Amino acid sequence: MMKTLVQQLKNIEQSSIFVVDQIVEIANSAILDKGFCTIVLAGGRTPQRTYELLGEPSGAEKMPWQQSHFFWGDERWLTSTHPDSNFSMAYKALFSKVHIPPRNIHQIPTGHETPETGAEMYEKHLRDFFHSKPLTETIRTSENVTFPSFDLVLLGMGTDGHTASLFPGSDFLDEKKKWVSAVKESTGSPPVPRITLTLPVLNQAKNIIFLLSGNSKGEIFKTIVDRPEEAERLYPAAHVKPRGNLLWVVAEKD
Repeated sequence: MMKTLVQQLKNIEQSSIFVVDQIVEIANSAILDKGFCTIVLAGGRTPQRTYELLGEPSGAEKMPWQQSHFFWGDERWLTSTHPDSNFSMAYKALFSKVHIPPRNIHQIPTGHETPETGAEMYEKHLRDFFHSKPLTETIRTSENVTFPSFDLVLLGMGTDGHTASLFPGSDFLDEKKKWVSAVKESTGSPPVPRITLTLPVLNQAKNIIFLLSGNSKGEIFKTIVDRPEEAERLYPAAHVKPRGNLLWVVAEKD
């Protein structure tokens, strides 16, 4: 059963310090339990300070890098060196500063002809990692559709209530089978096609942490908490209901 907690802090610095402690605790707990941990990173501007702090010696020395695997919740259809790439931000802020095996960094591919191809390749990569049969084989044999269970998913939220690359009005909010979807329309900021994990994947997570900052997002957060049925009609973030723990970390100021 989902357990929801809220942590409100004064600014993004305090929030980021708090989230780093959560990441380290969840990672070490997962490794004690099964020998490795899986973490999905958020893109955008808000989590950047969290990644920077995790990459500093005081944070990095507590993190079991050799047994930690990092994935992305979504990616913009840009080159991996583009300043608006989610991978590029995380690499500069975090991975370029720590000793992590390259094989533990599971980047969403964007170097192919179409976002659909990239989405298919990332789903195949995830299914190989989690030792899951291809979706086509699952459907052909009439087996139940299964989804991976990440130890931790970090998410942000836009001023329109989107999360990952699940935007208001998106058909992907009703996805029941795919792990990864291509967002072909030029959406969001910057307005480019995207690749995103689907809601069933996000909601199978053991832990989800939303990191929010800014007044406009705070109002959406209040709607999600106080008026959930209304929020589900308006905001994709309100559809995030993991089987494990849901933690909202809300900074009063950027």
